[in-house]
Amino acid sequence: MKVLVTGGTGFTGSRVVPLLFQNGFEVRCLTRPSSDRAPLSTLTVEWVTGDLSDAESLTSAMHGVDALVNIASLGFGHADTILGSMKEAGVKRGIFVSTTAIFTQLNAGSKSIRLAAEEAIHTSGLDYTILRPTMIYGSNRDRNMWRLIRLLRITPAMPIFGDGESLQQPIFVDDVAQAVLLALKTNDTIGRSYNIAGKEPLTYNQVIDTVAAALGKRVWKLHLPYMPIVRLLQFTERIGLRLPIKAEQVLRLNEDKSFSYEEAKRDFGYRPRSFEEGIRSEISKLP
Repeated sequence: MKVLVTGGTGFTGSRVVPLLFQNGFEVRCLTRPSSDRAPLSTLTVEWVTGDLSDAESLTSAMHGVDALVNIASLGFGHADTILGSMKEAGVKRGIFVSTTAIFTQLNAGSKSIRLAAEEAIHTSGLDYTILRPTMIYGSNRDRNMWRLIRLLRITPAMPIFGDGESLQQPIFVDDVAQAVLLALKTNDTIGRSYNIAGKEPLTYNQVIDTVAAALGKRVWKLHLPYMPIVRLLQFTERIGLRLPIKAEQVLRLNEDKSFSYEEAKRDFGYRPRSFEEGIRSEISKLP
């Protein structure tokens, strides 16, 4: 079976593509001219150059493949072009990686675009599967846990905006890759959407404690009222002052983000690792 992968050189894609090869798939990757192909340089990938906003190059890339694995973000408004190219090229099967962020109570800028993308996929008439991971972590290419690990390595105290009791359920990147593979291989997933997450939810306080324990440290947690900080950050953003953290990020940390993956477990045998196991694996790769 030959698949076209979009986003194959990215953080998640660079874990999906090797797994596809290991399981007997032929892989063609669509990349922009500026993409760094180094993460996949040891694999016999068929490379094609194009852009998700360019229907002609996208359709050309799809000719001769049996399925699409779309790991590239659905938050940039390319869903209609992708679906149109699939139909034009006669590609019926598609795995689409979305995000549980569509369920946030916050009106993030890309939320409406992602919701529209999922609706377009649902009504496309194609043999689709949508996978919605929670926050993905797992190497120095992730922008969240790796940053937290580096901070906790050097600080004796960690400021927490809010009470730290909101639930998180991060997913290890290799579990996302495994979910993509299993969904692609399982016909029962056709026409379905699945939330995929880490093994169990944790409070943000527990996230800090788990990372600190894996580092062999004790870190003091300093809880601060979060709404005054949100208002301050919103003000700095309005005047164009860039800070390391945004108001939306603080609000997200104070919103529960736990999701059941029972349907994925039932339909394609999804079995994620615990956060402790995943974070210890990540820390083991520290220089």
